[in-house]
Amino acid sequence: MPDAQSVGIDARGPRFAAAITSALLLVDVFLALIGLSAGPIAAASVAERAADPAFLLLLAIALLFLWGVLSPRTAPWAVLYRRAVAPRLAEPTEFEDPRPPRFAQGVGLAVVGIGLVLHLAAVPWALVIAAAMAFVAAFLNAAFGVCLGCHLYLLLQRIGVVGRERPARA
Repeated sequence: MPDAQSVGIDARGPRFAAAITSALLLVDVFLALIGLSAGPIAAASVAERAADPAFLLLLAIALLFLWGVLSPRTAPWAVLYRRAVAPRLAEPTEFEDPRPPRFAQGVGLAVVGIGLVLHLAAVPWALVIAAAMAFVAAFLNAAFGVCLGCHLYLLLQRIGVVGRERPARA
């Protein structure tokens, strides 16, 4: 049997990460709904907008997405999965190319990044909408194995925009 590095990554790992991410995003949506985003955001200073708990949590999530793009193997949820979860499961039977999940992390980063910038610019509901969109994508992956960012990657690959070379190592 070929080693895991040559055939791809354990397909359950990204779903595990998506489950944790969706939980964090759900909390963020709640915080945003009761915070500045849903209220008088224009009256708040930039410092007050940056200190909003929903903003801070979404910023932390954005940094986790960035980590997942730059170094997916050392990202916290990947390490937690490999060290604490995977040893308790049966050997993986399904492997996947690591490029689509990595691209999906980038899409998540872009979505929440736009929400963060628009929140600082006092755009009402921007943070709520960005966090909710990211939550839907993460939840679909965690609950049903439907990775929207991965599907976008494959579509872009078909039309020749991204990755025609062999899969990169995780």
